[in-house]
Amino acid sequence: MSETILVAVAWPYGNSQIHAGNLAGSYLPADIYARYHRLKGNRVLMVSGTDSHGTPITMRAEAENVSPEEVYQRFHAGFLELFQKVGITYDLFTSTHTENHFKASQAMFQALMKNGFMYKETQKQWYSPSQGRFLPDRYVEGTCYICGYKNARSDQCDQCGNLLDPTLLIDPQTKIDTSTPELRETEHFFLDLGTLQGDIATFLQDRESYWRPNVLRQSLGQIQTEGLRGRPITRDLEWGIPVPVEGWENKCLYVWFEAVIGYLSASIEWSKIHGQPDAWRSWWKNMDAKTLYFIGKDNIPFHAIIWPAELAGAGVEFDAFFGEEKQEPFVLPYDVPANEFLNLEGQKISGSRNWAIWGLDFLSRYDPDPLRYYLTSIMPETRDADWDWDEFYHHNNDELVATWGNLANRVLSFAYKYWEGVVPDPGELTEADNNLLVEVEKGFETIGGEIEAVRLRSALNEAMRLASEVNKYLDHSAPWKTVKTDRKEAGRSIFVAMKAIDSLKVLFAPFLPYTSQKLHRYLGYEGELFGTQFTESIQDTVGEHSVLQYDPKDAIGKWEKSDLNSGQKFLPPEPLFIKLDKSIVEDERERLGK
Repeated sequence: MSETILVAVAWPYGNSQIHAGNLAGSYLPADIYARYHRLKGNRVLMVSGTDSHGTPITMRAEAENVSPEEVYQRFHAGFLELFQKVGITYDLFTSTHTENHFKASQAMFQALMKNGFMYKETQKQWYSPSQGRFLPDRYVEGTCYICGYKNARSDQCDQCGNLLDPTLLIDPQTKIDTSTPELRETEHFFLDLGTLQGDIATFLQDRESYWRPNVLRQSLGQIQTEGLRGRPITRDLEWGIPVPVEGWENKCLYVWFEAVIGYLSASIEWSKIHGQPDAWRSWWKNMDAKTLYFIGKDNIPFHAIIWPAELAGAGVEFDAFFGEEKQEPFVLPYDVPANEFLNLEGQKISGSRNWAIWGLDFLSRYDPDPLRYYLTSIMPETRDADWDWDEFYHHNNDELVATWGNLANRVLSFAYKYWEGVVPDPGELTEADNNLLVEVEKGFETIGGEIEAVRLRSALNEAMRLASEVNKYLDHSAPWKTVKTDRKEAGRSIFVAMKAIDSLKVLFAPFLPYTSQKLHRYLGYEGELFGTQFTESIQDTVGEHSVLQYDPKDAIGKWEKSDLNSGQKFLPPEPLFIKLDKSIVEDERERLGK
């Protein structure tokens, strides 16, 4: 029976380019997971978009003397280009600056308020006398009062991962002019997390057996040691979603409150685009659906505590405020497989110092599958990882080229030469032949199980190990030699190898979609393993926005063993991967920091 799976992916801020750390942290693991489940025949919806209202956008807009909309639209266009080139197959990648998202966010606010999980309170907030305004939390930095980190944002510390009380920040400074802000009173709505604490603790305890330790540590651990208290969800801002309460026209919904609602609003927008306005309910109101949130570790509290609290607190009332006739509770997150950070050559990635591997820049010199392969092989699933250019060079040449690419190319080239582009008749298979095919075919269960558990490094390693086993089989059977003395025996070995390669093509497909598709065609098959991506421009009352979509209708790939038969015609192959020169290591290191 097929499953219904929502793949919710972290929303990039529309103020900077995407680098390799971002890809490894959330976008690539989400795509691998989604592609696998599509091959399995499951009903997948993968959504995200550009976070258009975050304070990083307004900060950049002020620095460039342009509007926040200009900033987010510029970077949003770059995101669409990158995701198409690297193959991140969103069913919908949109933005938070849409009429649909405004309505969904305001409906969530109203539902929480009606259910009694909102309250108003006057609080002290950082105010800049030099700028004459209250400051969003990202505009103020100082020393974390929990761990002592000196560059903590006033709302969250990136060092220890804790949500912070902004008023307790030590030695605060404004990021705009480094002046010292002062605390002044202002009234805001608060999400009553304290009242919801019991529900959230139960939700987390139910997932304790399979969630990653780092996620539980920052969510359930925080509840057990500190408890939850109300968090303000409005701010004195001009750029954002208006608070739907009379008299609050000069305040907006706080970005951390409304950005996570984007997963829901994007699902609703996708449904409307496809002429099925109720389709989103299959993922959000169906208790059998699985919803997974792919994020980096800095976003754990927002996805493992605050977002479940919003969903549980809004309950069935969201439907009424959003104009839905049916009233059903929300599905709470099934998993939040947050990754740790990716460093670069032993240092933290820093955009300001250009100490980063920018996605589009990388793809101007290299193909996407080597990037996907290396990032998966070092994916920071349980601890921080490090990109090393020398390692990238060796992973490309020693594994992609020498182990997998060379296997496919030499077998197909040899078969095309001696059997004139027709899969040879194997006759009766030997025990060794059957043992190899059985071992490769077991990969559909073992690799599939690892992907479902979001252990993607392990899954990829097993696929490469199986490719090595086929190489060992060929080293022993040596068809390149036996073809001169026993063509029938050589044909049997080549048939077995081609059948194994055909299965490996599928096992590698979630990780290496572009070269798997090439190999699919070389083996004589027509059609696409996966669907196609395209962009579209949409106009609504908020403005015009471009979206990236995925069309699955031409996809024919299935997560199952090879059905390649003797007599099948195939094409002369070309190398799947490019062997890199050692000089790229120093060339790329020279680019860093400049």
